[in-house]
Amino acid sequence: QVQLVESGGGLVQAGGSLRLSCAASGRTFSPNTMGWFRQAPGKEREFVAAIAWTGDRTNYADSVKDRFTISGDNAGNTVYLQMSSLKPEDTAVYYCACRSGSTLLTRTYSYPYWGQGTQVTVSS
Repeated sequence: QVQLVESGGGLVQAGGSLRLSCAASGRTFSPNTMGWFRQAPGKEREFVAAIAWTGDRTNYADSVKDRFTISGDNAGNTVYLQMSSLKPEDTAVYYCACRSGSTLLTRTYSYPYWGQGTQVTVSS
Protein backbone atom coordinates (compact mmCIF):
# COMPACT_ATOMS: atom_id res chain seq x y z
CA GLN A 1 0.00 0.00 0.00
CA VAL A 2 1.11 3.54 -0.72
CA GLN A 3 0.14 6.75 0.98
CA LEU A 4 0.47 10.01 -0.95
CA VAL A 5 0.14 13.41 0.70
CA GLU A 6 0.09 16.61 -1.35
CA SER A 7 0.96 20.07 -0.06
CA GLY A 8 1.81 23.52 -1.36
CA GLY A 9 -1.49 24.63 -2.82
CA GLY A 10 -2.92 28.08 -2.25
CA LEU A 11 -4.12 31.32 -3.76
CA VAL A 12 -1.88 33.12 -6.26
CA GLN A 13 -2.33 35.91 -8.78
CA ALA A 14 -2.17 35.25 -12.48
CA GLY A 15 1.43 35.16 -13.64
CA GLY A 16 2.63 33.91 -10.27
CA SER A 17 4.22 30.63 -9.23
CA LEU A 18 3.58 27.78 -6.81
CA ARG A 19 5.38 24.56 -6.01
CA LEU A 20 3.38 21.49 -5.07
CA SER A 21 4.89 18.57 -3.21
CA CYS A 22 3.76 14.97 -2.92
CA ALA A 23 5.27 12.79 -0.22
CA ALA A 24 5.05 9.03 -0.67
CA SER A 25 5.20 6.60 2.25
CA GLY A 26 4.25 3.09 3.26
CA ARG A 27 5.43 1.59 0.02
CA THR A 28 5.29 -2.16 -0.27
CA PHE A 29 6.13 -1.93 -3.91
CA SER A 30 8.31 0.47 -5.78
CA PRO A 31 6.27 2.85 -7.89
CA ASN A 32 8.02 3.56 -11.13
CA THR A 33 5.84 6.43 -12.28
CA MET A 34 4.48 9.43 -10.41
CA GLY A 35 1.87 11.69 -11.93
CA TRP A 36 0.06 14.94 -11.27
CA PHE A 37 -3.55 15.40 -12.27
CA ARG A 38 -6.05 18.19 -11.67
CA GLN A 39 -9.79 18.59 -11.49
CA ALA A 40 -11.60 21.88 -11.92
CA PRO A 41 -15.20 22.33 -10.73
CA GLY A 42 -17.62 20.63 -13.07
CA LYS A 43 -14.85 19.06 -15.14
CA GLU A 44 -13.25 15.66 -15.35
CA ARG A 45 -9.92 14.95 -13.74
CA GLU A 46 -7.16 15.55 -16.28
CA PHE A 47 -3.53 14.67 -16.70
CA VAL A 48 -0.95 17.35 -15.96
CA ALA A 49 2.49 15.71 -15.82
CA ALA A 50 4.27 12.45 -15.07
CA ILE A 51 7.81 11.42 -14.24
CA ALA A 52 9.71 8.16 -14.07
CA TRP A 53 11.30 7.66 -10.65
CA THR A 54 14.61 7.32 -12.42
CA GLY A 55 14.10 10.96 -13.36
CA ASP A 56 15.14 10.49 -16.94
CA ARG A 57 11.69 10.74 -18.52
CA THR A 58 8.87 13.22 -18.15
CA ASN A 59 5.58 13.84 -19.91
CA TYR A 60 3.40 16.96 -19.86
CA ALA A 61 -0.04 17.96 -20.99
CA ASP A 62 0.11 20.49 -23.82
CA SER A 63 -1.72 23.03 -21.67
CA VAL A 64 1.11 23.19 -19.12
CA LYS A 65 4.16 22.45 -21.23
CA ASP A 66 6.87 25.11 -20.82
CA ARG A 67 5.13 26.46 -17.69
CA PHE A 68 5.16 23.50 -15.30
CA THR A 69 8.08 21.28 -14.30
CA ILE A 70 7.80 17.90 -12.59
CA SER A 71 10.75 16.58 -10.61
CA GLY A 72 11.58 14.13 -7.86
CA ASP A 73 14.10 13.90 -5.07
CA ASN A 74 16.96 11.40 -5.21
CA ALA A 75 15.57 9.39 -2.31
CA GLY A 76 12.44 8.68 -4.31
CA ASN A 77 10.13 9.86 -1.57
CA THR A 78 8.84 13.17 -2.88
CA VAL A 79 7.72 14.46 -6.25
CA TYR A 80 7.30 18.14 -7.02
CA LEU A 81 5.33 20.20 -9.48
CA GLN A 82 6.78 23.65 -10.06
CA MET A 83 4.10 25.82 -11.63
CA SER A 84 4.98 29.15 -13.23
CA SER A 85 3.12 31.73 -15.32
CA LEU A 86 -0.09 30.54 -13.71
CA LYS A 87 -3.39 31.32 -15.38
CA PRO A 88 -6.92 31.44 -13.96
CA GLU A 89 -7.71 28.31 -15.97
CA ASP A 90 -5.10 26.44 -13.90
CA THR A 91 -7.45 26.72 -10.92
CA ALA A 92 -8.26 23.19 -9.74
CA VAL A 93 -7.67 20.59 -7.09
CA TYR A 94 -4.31 19.01 -7.87
CA TYR A 95 -3.76 15.33 -7.13
CA CYS A 96 -0.65 13.20 -7.22
CA ALA A 97 -0.82 9.56 -8.14
CA CYS A 98 1.51 6.64 -8.68
CA ARG A 99 1.70 3.37 -10.53
CA SER A 100 4.13 0.49 -10.69
CA GLY A 101 4.54 0.51 -14.45
CA SER A 102 7.25 2.57 -16.08
CA THR A 103 5.21 3.95 -18.95
CA LEU A 104 4.25 7.58 -18.40
CA LEU A 105 0.54 7.05 -18.92
CA THR A 106 -1.96 9.90 -18.89
CA ARG A 107 -5.26 8.24 -18.01
CA THR A 108 -6.56 8.38 -14.45
CA TYR A 109 -7.53 4.70 -14.46
CA SER A 110 -3.89 3.74 -15.02
CA TYR A 111 -2.96 5.00 -11.54
CA PRO A 112 -4.15 2.92 -8.57
CA TYR A 113 -2.89 5.17 -5.78
CA TRP A 114 -3.96 8.75 -5.17
CA GLY A 115 -3.46 11.54 -2.69
CA GLN A 116 -6.25 13.60 -1.19
CA GLY A 117 -5.57 16.66 -3.36
CA THR A 118 -4.53 20.24 -2.76
CA GLN A 119 -6.42 23.32 -3.95
CA VAL A 120 -4.76 25.77 -6.33
CA THR A 121 -6.62 28.99 -7.04
CA VAL A 122 -5.32 31.54 -9.55
CA SER A 123 -6.96 34.94 -9.46
CA SER A 124 -7.12 37.22 -12.48
